[in-house]
Amino acid sequence: MSIYKQLQTAKKEGKKKFSVLIDPDKLKLRDIDKIIRLSQDAHVDYFFIGGSLIVNNMLDELLSNIKKACDIPTVLFPGNSFQLSYKADAILFLSLISGRNAELLIGKHVITAPYLKVSPLEVISTGYMLVDGGIPTTVQYMSNTMPIPQNKKDVAVCTAIAGELLGLKMMYMDAGSGAKTPISTEIIEAVSSTIDVPLIIGGGIKTPEKARQNVEAGADVIVVGNAIEKDPNLITDMSIAIHSFQNTEA
Repeated sequence: MSIYKQLQTAKKEGKKKFSVLIDPDKLKLRDIDKIIRLSQDAHVDYFFIGGSLIVNNMLDELLSNIKKACDIPTVLFPGNSFQLSYKADAILFLSLISGRNAELLIGKHVITAPYLKVSPLEVISTGYMLVDGGIPTTVQYMSNTMPIPQNKKDVAVCTAIAGELLGLKMMYMDAGSGAKTPISTEIIEAVSSTIDVPLIIGGGIKTPEKARQNVEAGADVIVVGNAIEKDPNLITDMSIAIHSFQNTEA
């Protein structure tokens, strides 16, 4: 079953997914063994691989090491058109629909489309929505776009609806790496209740309690990176908080 079909099925059944975000620029390869071991033991669903920069050549090596050590699917979460590798299982084909930068809406996609067309990667078109995390983030600076304010949930809702109507398969709301303020449950609930595609939430999630609140509000996939970089042992508690949720209305 494809990763996207897995996510669709999980959404219908009310099962929540947990992804560990790994930024090759921030994680030393000697540290990956602990991340992988803890992720296997905690039944992490996916590894998202990527970052806003990636200024080294560790991407292929990182993916190879993960593949050798475990069977957790790897999904590219690219910050630019150069962050591509055949060694992953899938790629989030991100369109920054919260901004007005044409290069990140379609421009960069034109450059990578021929590569992805012939690649073995599962390509999942994803609407990427940057939400204000309380501090300027790398993705905000690199994308040259303004995030959606936390108090403008109507803007977030309409943006997500537009993305779904345009045919995007998933929505990814992100407060950015190291966000001071994570996305509010009010915005998550508002967006989740108005779209039918899977909803991914990331950025500023530092505790299992916040992860749990997010899935209760309607998030289908929780992505945690920065907090795990600082304390890999959080993987276990995060996974329990996310996977133990049962949506009886699904």
